Amino acid sequence: MNQSPTITPNFINGRLSNGQERHLEVISPVDGRILSKVVLSDSSDLNVAVNKAQKAFPNWSQKTLKERVQVFYNFRQLLIDHLEELGQLIHLENGKTLGEAKAEVMKGIELTEFACSLPQFINDEIQIVSQGIECRTTHVPLGIVASISPFNFPAMVPLWTIPNALALGNCMILKPSEKTPMAAIKIAELLSKAGLPDGVFNVVNGDKEIVEAICDHPDILAVSFVGSTQVAKIVYKRATSNLKRCMAMGGAKNHLIVLPDAHLDMAANIVASMAGCAGQRCMAASAMVAVGNTDKIIKQICEEAKNWEAGNNLGAVISMEAKQRIESYITEAVEKGAKLLVDGRNTKPKGFENGSYVGVTILDEVRPDMKIAKEEVFGPVLVIMRTNDIDEAIKIENASNYGNASSVFTQNGSLANYIMDRVSAGMVGVNVGVPVPREPFSFGGWNESRFGVNDITGKSSISFWTKIKKRTTKWNAEDWRDWMS
Repeated sequence: MNQSPTITPNFINGRLSNGQERHLEVISPVDGRILSKVVLSDSSDLNVAVNKAQKAFPNWSQKTLKERVQVFYNFRQLLIDHLEELGQLIHLENGKTLGEAKAEVMKGIELTEFACSLPQFINDEIQIVSQGIECRTTHVPLGIVASISPFNFPAMVPLWTIPNALALGNCMILKPSEKTPMAAIKIAELLSKAGLPDGVFNVVNGDKEIVEAICDHPDILAVSFVGSTQVAKIVYKRATSNLKRCMAMGGAKNHLIVLPDAHLDMAANIVASMAGCAGQRCMAASAMVAVGNTDKIIKQICEEAKNWEAGNNLGAVISMEAKQRIESYITEAVEKGAKLLVDGRNTKPKGFENGSYVGVTILDEVRPDMKIAKEEVFGPVLVIMRTNDIDEAIKIENASNYGNASSVFTQNGSLANYIMDRVSAGMVGVNVGVPVPREPFSFGGWNESRFGVNDITGKSSISFWTKIKKRTTKWNAEDWRDWMS
């Protein structure tokens, strides 16, 4: 007899809350089974969460920063203790390999460690600006804030925002992807176990309706979003039209410029950048611009691609719909004249026939005007465009609407710097397929990969989650007076 799937509820005021009657099935991309049914909340559920957060805010915000980060020291240890459990949850609901899922949690631990270090990064600025006159600045929390996260990193992306926003004194509403809600609930439970007061962090599950409610809610003062560029634009416009702060991270089409002198083994790692997490990450290397005679390098990349086996070290894409969309990009590109070097369509790993898998795919002789060269495919697909000129390669990269990341593969330091200075991307690298900065350096792209100011992690995020209060004081009435005093 089939057992009914469990319900993934909301998490409000320190406890699980079932909310509304509407539900959506959470289907594992690994094997197609139903894992759970997630609650689809409405504005009334959001109102409850915001109300609880408002009641928690005065006490939480009035604690010192050093007091607040003690919770995250505890939380860090709980993430370590529950690494295997969280990894399994992410593997099942997202489809990435268990190793990738656990690596995601490890990155979340690093993000939490940065939040623990905030007392060392934030210091009041104090200066005697005139005789007997002192000016001081302090970082003050905003109040109730919200974070809307995507399916591709169910733990890491929420942890881009949760530790910093809360440690800085805010209370938060998290809206995780309805496709991958289970890790978020586990994170909420661990935060509570770590000593976070009730109401400071709440999870409200749902779909488009709850996203719109967050953007419209008058008591939510800031919204962070990570997802596609199309939706990022909508969220940014809607949130800012309601006079909120908004930082919306969109999609990407990351270009790797490969020169003929590139180290073969380093260049072969482009496959890991393209295929890691099944290509479902905004830092994936999806477009390669081959400059000059790079046939030997391309051959090495294709050889490396043979080492990636779906269902083994290559995870599933999020759904059958995603699989069909990715494969349609490949088919259209071939019909338009692209040369198929490695074909990952129609992949069905033994034992996972009901899962949604796309094998590693490499397409050569792709023209920059092709759809697959311009749009985010979000799968393990690498397109190769060719040119004999470095400036033309830069021009191809600059023509992209996106600007998340770009990297150059070469052994020539002068050319590497020349290219890095000219590509239009917020994160650049040399001989690195995924040029993600590590803490305390911040994560964030340019152009249509990001809307709003500040980056979402690191030191840059402090300005987004706080406002500055300036204090000017004078105590001695007998101090000499000038035009400032």
